[in-house]
Amino acid sequence: LVERYDLYLLNRGLKRNSISFYMRILRSVYNKAVRQRLVVQTNPFANVYTGVDVTKKRAVQPQILSKISKLDLSNKPALQFARDLFLFSFYVRGMAFVDIAFLKKSSVSDNVLYYTRRKTGQRLSVKIEYCMQVIIDRYNVAESEYIFPILKSDIYSKSYQQYRNAVNIYNANLKKLSLYAGLEVPLTSYVARHSWATMAQNSNVPISVISAALGHTTEQ
Repeated sequence: LVERYDLYLLNRGLKRNSISFYMRILRSVYNKAVRQRLVVQTNPFANVYTGVDVTKKRAVQPQILSKISKLDLSNKPALQFARDLFLFSFYVRGMAFVDIAFLKKSSVSDNVLYYTRRKTGQRLSVKIEYCMQVIIDRYNVAESEYIFPILKSDIYSKSYQQYRNAVNIYNANLKKLSLYAGLEVPLTSYVARHSWATMAQNSNVPISVISAALGHTTEQ
C-alpha cells in the first residue's frame, strides 16, 4: 500500500522532497499507532524514500528584478498580478506566498505590517515602504478583509483550498511571465525568497538577521 502511494505521488509529478515530506508525516502517525499497540511494526516505509535531498536555491540578480518591475503589463492583468506579488514578496524580505495570501488589513498598524509565519508560527514585522504600499493600494478591495484579492472566505477549510488553487495559478503565471520577459531562470514563488536572502548576504547582512527576517527557527 505504501509503495503504491509512493508511485501515486510520483505520477502526480511531486518532487522527491515533497514525497518524502508526506511519507514522514504518514510514518509518524503509523509509529504512534505502533507505540499505542494498535498495530504491529512491519516497517512498511522501508522501501520508500524518507530522506531530504539538498536542493539548489535559485535566485535572480537585481537587474532581473528591475527588468520585470519596468514591464508594461497593463494589458495582461494576470501576469501583472503575479509580477506584483513576486515583487511584494521580495520587498517584504522574501515572505512566503501562503503568508501573503492570508494577510489581512488588520495586520497593518502605524505603517508596519505584522504577520505570523504559518509554517513556523513565528511573529514577524516589517515596515511598509513606498514600493510595498503602491502594490497594496493597487489591489485594494474595499469590502474584503484581506490585503490581496487571493482568498474570499474566512472559513479555514475553504480559504486553504482557495490558497492551494491560487498558488498553482500564481506559479503558472510566473512561468508565463518568465517566458514573456525572456528570463533564463524561471520565476517561482520561492525565487523571490531566495533572491532576497542572497542579495542580503551579498550586502553583508549578518546571517542571524537574514534568518530572523525569513522566519527561520535556526540560523542553520
